[in-house]
Amino acid sequence: MSDNKINLEINNRILSIEIKKIGKQADGSAFLRYGDTIMFVSATSKKEMKEVKPFLPLIVDYRENTYAAGKIPGGFFKRQGRPSEREILVSRLIDRPIRSLFPEGYFYDSQIIALLLSADLENEPDTLGIIGASAALYFSDIPFTTPIGAVKVGYLNNEFVINPTMKQFEESSLNMVVVGTEEGIVVIEAGAAEIEEEKIIEGIAFSSETINQIIEAQKDLYDKLHVQKRKFSAMEVDQANLEKIEKEIYPSLNKAILTQNKKDREEETNKILDGLLEPIPEENKEKIYETKEIFYKIQKKLVRDLILNEGKRVDGRGVDEIRPISIEVGLLPRTHGSALFTRGETQCLATVTLGTFEDVQRLDGLGEAGEKRFMLHYNFPPFSVGEVAFLRGPGRREIGHGALAEKSVLLSIPDEEVFPYTIRIVSDILESNGSSSMATVCGGVLSLMDAGVPLSMIIAGISIGLVKEDNRYAVLTDIAGLEDHFGDMDLKVAGTEKGITAIQLDLKTPSIPIQILKEGLIKARDARLKVLAKMKEALPESRSDISLYAPRIINLMINPDKVREVIGPAGKIIKKIISQTNSKIEIEESGKITIASTDIESAEKAKQMIKDITIEAEVGKIYTGKVVRLEEYGGFIEILPNIVGLLHISEIAHHRIGNIRDALRMGQTVRVKALAIDEDNKIKLSKKALEQNSYRPDDSNKEKQKES
Repeated sequence: MSDNKINLEINNRILSIEIKKIGKQADGSAFLRYGDTIMFVSATSKKEMKEVKPFLPLIVDYRENTYAAGKIPGGFFKRQGRPSEREILVSRLIDRPIRSLFPEGYFYDSQIIALLLSADLENEPDTLGIIGASAALYFSDIPFTTPIGAVKVGYLNNEFVINPTMKQFEESSLNMVVVGTEEGIVVIEAGAAEIEEEKIIEGIAFSSETINQIIEAQKDLYDKLHVQKRKFSAMEVDQANLEKIEKEIYPSLNKAILTQNKKDREEETNKILDGLLEPIPEENKEKIYETKEIFYKIQKKLVRDLILNEGKRVDGRGVDEIRPISIEVGLLPRTHGSALFTRGETQCLATVTLGTFEDVQRLDGLGEAGEKRFMLHYNFPPFSVGEVAFLRGPGRREIGHGALAEKSVLLSIPDEEVFPYTIRIVSDILESNGSSSMATVCGGVLSLMDAGVPLSMIIAGISIGLVKEDNRYAVLTDIAGLEDHFGDMDLKVAGTEKGITAIQLDLKTPSIPIQILKEGLIKARDARLKVLAKMKEALPESRSDISLYAPRIINLMINPDKVREVIGPAGKIIKKIISQTNSKIEIEESGKITIASTDIESAEKAKQMIKDITIEAEVGKIYTGKVVRLEEYGGFIEILPNIVGLLHISEIAHHRIGNIRDALRMGQTVRVKALAIDEDNKIKLSKKALEQNSYRPDDSNKEKQKES
């Protein structure tokens, strides 16, 4: 085994991590393999800062090379270009745990690049990206000294499973990523099928042993390689200056922070900051930076002390109190469904559009399904936070928040067989002061109910925060923006009255113990039940019918052998039906036909036209048909359009008939019963089965005497 390599067995598969195998010009690199899924991760960080930045400029890019699964990109352009939504989501998943683990004050431009080189479509690559980022940073000279481990947790057959295969995840009621350090949990990302909080905690605890194995393996190799870290000095503020400014602005800043309205609060605090910066010359950038840092530290201390020392929050709430909620449904008359959900100073306008089978999203990623019929798109315009900016395409934040809300709501969406619509929710955040993604969950569900979507459950979401200093801490329900900014945790939890459907945990502190996480989940459950009650007050259940402006969709099953007849030569028949009814029609080889139209009458007309083509005779059913052909042995009766059965001469009457033309004539209307249908679809008909047998045996002798 290579001196630079780690081998670990996780769920009967070997996880290998090889340091500096390739990409040796990067500051750090890791080559990871799990099954036949292979990932390369590089870490690079500049050694100089051109300008002082009060944050870590970290770029994380994950790319799925289609060649990894032996695939050429679809569409006109064959070169991979901008990242897909999945790539952006995995990039965020890698970014979130490592960002808080860089040393305080390290503000050098840094970049993580994760490339999927081989995909076996059994072992998901996202946790490999997290472990690879940890290894690439930890074994480089970058001053990153806290290795992390990451695993996926599933729940199958009442048992937790570490790193289930993609096939196993199809049957799992839990799909959870857990990332941790030796000290505790760093990040959680989960989708669940109404799993209780206690069970989630069990799953997290179950993951800790494997996470610690991954961390210990990195530490053992680190000691062997004697890695040397580059030295850096964090820029520190002058303590005397901090005390001077704090004494000067404390009373006015404390008053400004306690201003109830967010906009007024920001205006008052900005006035105080501007007063501090005004006497400093513009060219003295270091002094400006230091003054801003001092102001930020004082502001942060004020907010946190208020919570920890007095049990109060900047808006006057207690730690367990939810902001006032107001709900208005059916706000927009021409959308298929709409809801305005307001919680405090966070406001979401959610709309639903119901589409047909033509509106599904077609996916072309690695291991992704071919079509997606439920979408949730989240928009965060600049005016929602009182800013000015160009309206561009969705950024990583918008995509991430939308994906979380979509995952939260997905479980409630009815199956296509029950509700054959493509569903799109759009969430426009009109005002934001914390937890807009969870407001999107609430608003999105209400708009679905307003649209008449028969949801299997009602789901709400809430965010839980944390302020922690040494052994003192406070867990906050329904955090506002300032508490998110100056706090240590953002725990977003969505679910029903029964359990959780989605979780996202992010920290600004290196880690938290599992006990605090448990407390956060319990508080989230209590708050969620209150929010659900408010939602049900506004709209107790889904409307009984969909909007007048939504398309009407009818599903129809026909004999697969009849599909060809419906389509017709060169599509002539189906094109005629579409033209005459102005409907959209999709035909599957299985015999499933979906008809969509703007009005129900057109859809029903198209359905009847298809039924007329595909109708089949049924044994035991009575038909009124027309004689279309006569033979010596019987007559052929057209009982349905283009469906002809044989009425044998022996089945015409209870007495003997010598000549078929004595009983039947061409064009005659005859009432018959279908007796049997053989394997070749030949239909046996009977007329005498519908008539009472009044024939007497001596009648045949009388007939013979007449003939003689």
